[in-house]
Order: sequence, then C-alpha cells, then structure tokens
Amino acid sequence: MSDATQHDAFIRDFVSTFNAKDADALAPFLTEDVTFSAYGDEPVHGRAAVIALWRGVFANFAQVRFETVHQAVNGDVVIAEQIHGLALAGGNLAAVMNMAVYELRGGKIAAWRDYTNPAYAASLLQA
Repeated sequence: MSDATQHDAFIRDFVSTFNAKDADALAPFLTEDVTFSAYGDEPVHGRAAVIALWRGVFANFAQVRFETVHQAVNGDVVIAEQIHGLALAGGNLAAVMNMAVYELRGGKIAAWRDYTNPAYAASLLQA
C-alpha cells in the first residue's frame, strides 16, 4: 500500500473515530506535540490540550459530526474538504463547510488546521 493510500485511510479512520465523540479515542492519532489551529483562535499545543479541547466541545454540543466531501494527499499532508455538523442542545444542526489540513509525522497527526468562517458558523448555530 502506498504512503498516499495509507495517509488517506488514516485520516478517514480519524474522522470516523472523531464522530464517536470520544475525545480520549483521538489520542492514538495524535503526536505528543501536536498543534491544532482553528477558526482564528490561538493554536492549541500538545496531545493532552487538544484532547481536553475536544472533550469540552463534545460536552457542549448535542451533535458534532465531520463528513469528508473530498480528500487529497500530497506527501505527508492530507487536505480534506469537510462538512462539520454542529448542534446545540435543542437547536438545529448547522452544516458548516470546512477545510482541514493535516500534517503527518511518524504515522500520526503532528499539525491540524481547520479553516472556516466562524461568524457564519455562529450564525447557523443561532438559527
């Protein structure tokens, strides 16, 4: 199996695991020194901090779901066009278009960047 095929499958497995809303299950996919950046916020550094961030998100949203629309691999970089489905308790599911960039090192995610329009996402969640 080529590196590109392995990287593609790895990120698809990661997204599938993510959709279970179990932050601790993300640990095997992340390097110890992973950096997560999203929505213009300050980057989050380290596996424990990234897991804590997602634990909070999973607790605050009734639904959190990623769906991959397109995915491309270039060396150790995987770029995924995704729809992030988010819903607050009692609220409508907001489908937010997102571009995720994953940099892999040693078979794990070393950097993860999400690009979206946070104002648009917030407006959908209030609808």
